[in-house]
Amino acid sequence: MTKRCELTGKSPLKGHKVSHANNKAKRKFFPNLKKVTFKSDILKRNIVLKVSNAALRTVDYKGGLDFYLKNTKSAKLSARAKKLKNKIIEEA
Repeated sequence: MTKRCELTGKSPLKGHKVSHANNKAKRKFFPNLKKVTFKSDILKRNIVLKVSNAALRTVDYKGGLDFYLKNTKSAKLSARAKKLKNKIIEEA
């Protein structure tokens, strides 16, 4: 199970933890992922995705999962989200 947002493609970043004495230790910065249930009006079912908090706010701003998937480039989306996008375009 990857720590990657299924809608925006955000993944962990590498960096350093820097102490007060300026000692550097390697660490990872993880995206703020949540398991969220979206309701698709076009497919008439609930969909569970692992998304970042920023993606959740964007979906809410765009007016729902259906509108977000229609207007997003497929390169950002996960394989599951691409399949959902294709199903939504077929149904609409």
